[in-house]
Amino acid sequence: AKSHVPSSPKTLHSQIIKLGLHGCDLLANTLVDTYGKCGLIHDAHNLFEEMPQRDHVSWASILTAYNQADLPAEALSVFPSMLSRDGLLPDHFVYATLVKSCAGLCAIRQGKQVHAQFVVSSYNRDDVVKSSLVDMYAKCGLPFAARAVFDSIMVKSSISWTSVISGYARSGLKSEAMELLLKTPFRNLYSWTALISGLVQSGFATDASHLFIEMRRDGIEIVDPLVVSTIVAACASVACLEFGKQVHGLAVALGYESSLFIGNALVDMYAKCSDLLSARTIFYALVWRDVVSWTSLIVGEAQHGKAMKALELYDQMVLSGVKPNEHFTCLLDLFSRSGHLEEAENLISTMPFEPDEPTWAALLSACKKHGNKQVGVRIADRLLSLNPQDPSTYILLSNVYASAGMWESVSTVRKLMTSLEVKKEPGYSCISMGKERQVFYAGETCDPDIKGEILHLLKELDKEMRRRGYVPDTSCVLVDMEEQEKEKQLFWHSERVAVAYGLLKGVPGTVIRIVKNLRVCGDCHDVLKHISSIVRRDIIVRDATRYHHFANGRCSCNDFW
Repeated sequence: AKSHVPSSPKTLHSQIIKLGLHGCDLLANTLVDTYGKCGLIHDAHNLFEEMPQRDHVSWASILTAYNQADLPAEALSVFPSMLSRDGLLPDHFVYATLVKSCAGLCAIRQGKQVHAQFVVSSYNRDDVVKSSLVDMYAKCGLPFAARAVFDSIMVKSSISWTSVISGYARSGLKSEAMELLLKTPFRNLYSWTALISGLVQSGFATDASHLFIEMRRDGIEIVDPLVVSTIVAACASVACLEFGKQVHGLAVALGYESSLFIGNALVDMYAKCSDLLSARTIFYALVWRDVVSWTSLIVGEAQHGKAMKALELYDQMVLSGVKPNEHFTCLLDLFSRSGHLEEAENLISTMPFEPDEPTWAALLSACKKHGNKQVGVRIADRLLSLNPQDPSTYILLSNVYASAGMWESVSTVRKLMTSLEVKKEPGYSCISMGKERQVFYAGETCDPDIKGEILHLLKELDKEMRRRGYVPDTSCVLVDMEEQEKEKQLFWHSERVAVAYGLLKGVPGTVIRIVKNLRVCGDCHDVLKHISSIVRRDIIVRDATRYHHFANGRCSCNDFW
């Protein structure tokens, strides 16, 4: 009768005991598997431990249960007792499960050990285990090892093809990954997703976006939202707002707007494209919010200089019962902006991870802004010991030491600056206008057709800025040269050229949006404030550390970056 149908695994378990069937190995194995699939890992573990006799199915069931509970380390830790306690060697099911555990932990040493055992076992021709090995090597960043195993598979499944494509794409081997996609007999949504998401992860967001468009032209039906969230993330990484809006529209049309990870991706994308209004709208429309939802908006508000709003959201998150997850950098930014420098320094010492160069540099910048020389020198010494790689960090260090009268330290920093100039990453700025994207590199001449117009506009703007009191700050030019030559270098910094291009080619009155790979130098920051006032246009620049919204001669960062 319907009323006697077990309502849960525990009810089923108790009925088996009442019927005296608990000694049946087949039922016990099925119960371990059922507990695992229902997320009751402790019950699965307890039943497994109580079993008087365990076979290969028992072991495959408990190891699978650990993987399903996202506890791959537990699976690897109990595995040795399979031989020591039960006298059993792994079969092909157990091998596949162990490889999956290694992949989940990216435990390549243990994974190679399992692979070696599999090769000398009687199951070494099993294609399912080999597919798991392909996936493990791909996820651990070893695409050539993945390919070697893949080539040994007799009957290649869709899963093995997808794994090897993903491995190449995630490792940045773009052409090889695309070649594999062309070869696979399973050119479906999942192989496309593997290629697209892998390229996004390896920094080829623009290529991934073009491939997504090609996938749509191929008529691939999107029955899973993962590829949509991946492309939203791609738009976020390069601040491509217009294409992001189109993908948002597609998500709505496909019925994925209620998906949490699509919603989270959209909040992050709009925040990173400096459209905070849309980010907030999406966030408050979410039916359920997790820590990722809250973090995306809190960090977005903080990086746009909305300190009070970020703090307000943080309090709301805690009150809603969501546990904070690594909001330390955001809190540090807020403490630094508000001048609570000792609290900021104490926060750094309690972070569960090692603070990096940008973290210390942000605090040092705050010390400089608020005139706290004592804390500033202490932070500067700590930062210098990290052997910074960003040239702007050395400029900051030099200024802090100089303000404290520590000329010997200034000399040390200046020498390091000179040697660093050789290794300095070339600066570039990218501007998006509708479907068009242009990239400008510092110091390089642009297209001759537009160079004359840009030069003329920049000269006119420079003349007006000087009339308003602008004086070039050449301290960020690390090369020993005449002052006039330094000013010439600043004149052709990539963000200035990009802004000029936007003014010349963009729709009048629209926001100029720029992404820069390095931090904006102090001089360009002043220049962009002046330009926003002169031409009465909003200019949004996303540099390596934060967002700058220039409007009416001011910046949203309040000169703190």
